[in-house]
Amino acid sequence: MKKILITGGAGYIGSHTAVQLVQAGYEPIIIDDLSNSEEKVLGRLKEILGKEISFYKGDCGDRQLLEQIAKEHELSGVIHFAAFKAVGESTKLPLKYYRNNVGSLVTLLQFMQDHHIKDLVFSSSCTVYGQPDKLPVTEATPRQDAESPYGNTKKICEDILIDFIKSKSGLRVISLRYFNPVGAHPSGKIGELPIGVPANLVPFVTQAAAGIREKLTVFGADYDTADGSCIRDYIHVMDLADAHLKAFEYLSKQEDNFYDVFNVGTGNGNTVLEVIKAFEKVNGIKVNYEIGPRRPGDIVKIWADTSKINEKLKWQPSYSLEDSMRDSWNWQRQLSN
Repeated sequence: MKKILITGGAGYIGSHTAVQLVQAGYEPIIIDDLSNSEEKVLGRLKEILGKEISFYKGDCGDRQLLEQIAKEHELSGVIHFAAFKAVGESTKLPLKYYRNNVGSLVTLLQFMQDHHIKDLVFSSSCTVYGQPDKLPVTEATPRQDAESPYGNTKKICEDILIDFIKSKSGLRVISLRYFNPVGAHPSGKIGELPIGVPANLVPFVTQAAAGIREKLTVFGADYDTADGSCIRDYIHVMDLADAHLKAFEYLSKQEDNFYDVFNVGTGNGNTVLEVIKAFEKVNGIKVNYEIGPRRPGDIVKIWADTSKINEKLKWQPSYSLEDSMRDSWNWQRQLSN
């Protein structure tokens, strides 16, 4: 059974990917400092899977801890999720983001090379595209200047990976550029767990529906879109987790010093108001929302061209926007109990 190190594996996307890996016959090893997640997620994973997952509490930039893991487990590869990701905070504390997001990748790559661990799936983001000139976005769409230090760390990390592969490091790497992950595990046992005020739309929708937030503000309804609100490509987290599994399996068939990048989205854009309406329809509950002013730095519309990942990784999304809204509400209700 191949062992895969998942950095940030107690987080939103990492925990769902751990489930997919176990169900596909892999053994995930989680490292997470719990700065943006909670240890109870590990108990929830055990409930879903019927077995415990190996867990190390700590920073994936800690070389000593990585050495300890390598001593105790023969690793076949790494899926690297661990990163700070709050766009607003990154503009106030850029050095925190560069030190963590860029520094941990450098440490991880050196560790992998030293231990001859070949395969890496890297968590990138559609933020590298900025506001694209043409839609949908393909992997060949030029990367724009980042809107935030967070976005810039993803661009820098991609560049580091390209340079590392060019140096004949022996690794095989795929960067997955996610669009907007939403939803939760269908069991309702794991999902997105924002600490403090949510930075993403769907947790705000579910918290407003649950009465935790008085109301949801839609930032702008006068954009050049069908209903005036911004458009994003919302992908169910289980589909996103499956993309990591497919990427890892694809890497194992490649030659050394391989690098590629894939968009992971649905290939469709939905407006903020469409998301709210889908939530209300599928769950039979009204969301208290108001239209507010535009938010500085918001991209008006972006969605993915997914033909490359469909063709090369044989990956297709299987969950709809309504599925995502149903699972998100199911997760919120379990949290509220």
